[in-house]
Amino acid sequence: MGSSDRLFNRQRTVHEVLGGGLVADVILWRRNKLTWGILVVTLAAWVVFEISGYTLLSLSSSVLLLLTTILFLWAKSAAILNRPSPPLPKMHISEDMMNDVAAFARTHINALLLAFQDVALGKDTWMYFKVAISLLLISIVGSLTDFLTLGYTSLVVILTVPALYEKYEEHFDKYVMAGYGSAVQFYSKLSEGYISKVQQWIAEQKKLS
Repeated sequence: MGSSDRLFNRQRTVHEVLGGGLVADVILWRRNKLTWGILVVTLAAWVVFEISGYTLLSLSSSVLLLLTTILFLWAKSAAILNRPSPPLPKMHISEDMMNDVAAFARTHINALLLAFQDVALGKDTWMYFKVAISLLLISIVGSLTDFLTLGYTSLVVILTVPALYEKYEEHFDKYVMAGYGSAVQFYSKLSEGYISKVQQWIAEQKKLS
């Protein structure tokens, strides 16, 4: 499939657009077992939260309390009975790792603040409309469902839509570009028939005033 036949005339494949690494492999089901594992674990967690009534904070606290208690009693009993301690890995975050995380966070936060500044000062109208529409959609979806259901649904969409698009890319792009062409023709007819007349009427009104 040539680049001219692809949506937005892109040169790269879907796998390359998604980064071409492990994440792209998981999203596009190149690693079926891992993708299935993520779906099953996420579904199990969602069911547990919905049935038990636990919140994420309460469940995490309970699991950490149970784990800490088991390890503490294991270590104490091992010291008394001259047994080996729990096989815990060395818990340490290197300075290089923290610097990388800080640099990554700083870059993205600065980009977000710059975009917010442009919107707030009226410099980027298109960005304002994108932000406004995105926040409106989030507000509407948030009023219809809870955070956990939204997260699981979003994960299912992420793990299905790109894979389906890659599989039926040629047909999808063909229909989308056909629809785009029809929309452009409709706008051209609308512009010739109505918008140009309105613009002409506005120009005449300005001349009269």
